[in-house]
Amino acid sequence: MSVPVYLVDDDVAVRRALCLLLSTVGIEATAYSGPEDFLQALPGLAPGCLILDIRMPAISGLKLQERLHEAGTEWPTVVISGHGDIEACRRAFRNGAIDFLSKPVDEQDLIDAIQKGQAALAADLSARAERRETLALVASLSPREREVLSYVARGFSTREIAHAFAVSSRTVESHRAAIAAKLGTTSPAEMTRLWIEAEATP
Repeated sequence: MSVPVYLVDDDVAVRRALCLLLSTVGIEATAYSGPEDFLQALPGLAPGCLILDIRMPAISGLKLQERLHEAGTEWPTVVISGHGDIEACRRAFRNGAIDFLSKPVDEQDLIDAIQKGQAALAADLSARAERRETLALVASLSPREREVLSYVARGFSTREIAHAFAVSSRTVESHRAAIAAKLGTTSPAEMTRLWIEAEATP
């Protein structure tokens, strides 16, 4: 999965240098001259990794990071600064920064941080997509099929489920066959995993 990179820095020379550096290892970064430009573009952007300069006019990199964090935009962020201090570093990490680098930025440190962030975000997006698929599969079940699945997930046998619902075992087997067709598995263990994941998702 390709994870985009967004660079927000008001220094044009820094933007050019960092974009050139990242391009040498196959990372194409989209640069923004300030938080205002980035926020304007944000609604149309795919989730990605951020590189934020800490000191910018009007809105600082830390303030931008805090706004994104409060809005639930939890993207891996590398904060860079020529004037970093301990409190700024703490604020950055409190809001989810994966690294805090001082200018002049060590090239390998930046590349490593971005690649780490890309890998983490790709894994998170993949997990979210899997959860959405699981929810869709379980949502496709009828109310009775969901009830049967809940009993399967708790380890009940077909006979026990039939007794609980006061129906024949053949009826329960019919429900289980329909569940298996919709979930794409006949494995009770896999059915249980899907049920637990669906129940655990808010």
